[in-house]
Amino acid sequence: MAGHNGQVLNYVRVSSAEQGTDRQHELLGEADRVFEEKVSGKNREDRPELKELVAYARKSDVVRVASMDRLARSLSDLLAIVTELTDKGVTVEFVHEKLTFTPGASDPYAEFQLHVLGAVAQLERNLIRRRQREGIDLAKAKGVYKGRAKALKPEQVTEARGRIDAGVPKAKVARDLGVSRQTLYSALGPTPSTPTA
Repeated sequence: MAGHNGQVLNYVRVSSAEQGTDRQHELLGEADRVFEEKVSGKNREDRPELKELVAYARKSDVVRVASMDRLARSLSDLLAIVTELTDKGVTVEFVHEKLTFTPGASDPYAEFQLHVLGAVAQLERNLIRRRQREGIDLAKAKGVYKGRAKALKPEQVTEARGRIDAGVPKAKVARDLGVSRQTLYSALGPTPSTPTA
């Protein structure tokens, strides 16, 4: 990269479809620093590594991402992140799409491609969700899909009720059963409200 004197910063994010990041690391190559998101956050607020990358990146740095859908899950987020970085003087490269956005450079074709490819990625995610929903609806209609298994077995709920009636705190009962208090409360069902004095 001619004239480049900043750092190369790679951003890697897992997805629910592909929990490994080896392919992304291989595609991006060496970097001065790697920001690796371990969770598949739906928006920027759920992605601490992305926040740190945007705060850390400086003028003349290059941010490399394997593909657009690794950087953002919506077209509006994609545009906002790329704009925020280029406004700081940072170059953004999408390796898979072979697109580079440089600060101050106005390339209408690259911008158009960013919009189109970002929109296509968003459409693809929406179609996957719709097919998933249709598959679940079909399975329910056939009586195959029963939803998520109950966290507590009926005998565990009976045991929990007995211990609670004996004065054991619900938090301890939940801990002993290896579930959260909320899971225990849900399994116990609604409790009749008692008047407070």
